[in-house]
Amino acid sequence: MALQWVMLGYVVAAEALLALALTMPWPRAWISPIVTSISQLLQPCIGIIPFAAFQLLDIYWKNEHRLVCTSHECTVEEMNRYERSIYKAQRNAILSVIACFLYWILYRVCIYYNEIRKLEDEIKRRKDD
Repeated sequence: MALQWVMLGYVVAAEALLALALTMPWPRAWISPIVTSISQLLQPCIGIIPFAAFQLLDIYWKNEHRLVCTSHECTVEEMNRYERSIYKAQRNAILSVIACFLYWILYRVCIYYNEIRKLEDEIKRRKDD
C-alpha cells in the first residue's frame, strides 16, 4: 500500500515541476516546444485522475471501517496508532486532491497557451492582409 502513495507523491512532484516550468517567463521561441511537449505528456498521464479517485475512495472506506479508540479503555500505544492512522489518511487525501488539482492546472495552462498562439497567428494573418 505504501508503494502506491510513494508513486502518487512522485507524480505530484513531477506535476509541480512541470507547472513550474510551464509558468516560467521563457522566451517566445522556447515556450512553444515546452507547451507542445507538456501537452503530449498530459494525454497518457490522464490515468492519474482515476488512480487518485480510487485512493480517495479507499481512504473513505477505511475511515468508515476503522476501529475508534477514543475511550479511556484504550492504551497509550493504541491511541497513538489510531492518531497516526488518522494523520496518514489526511495526508494521503490531500496528496490525492493535489494530484488532481495540479493535473487540471497543467491542462488549463496548456489550453490557454494554445489559444494565445492561435490568436497571435490570427492577428499576424489579418495584419498581412
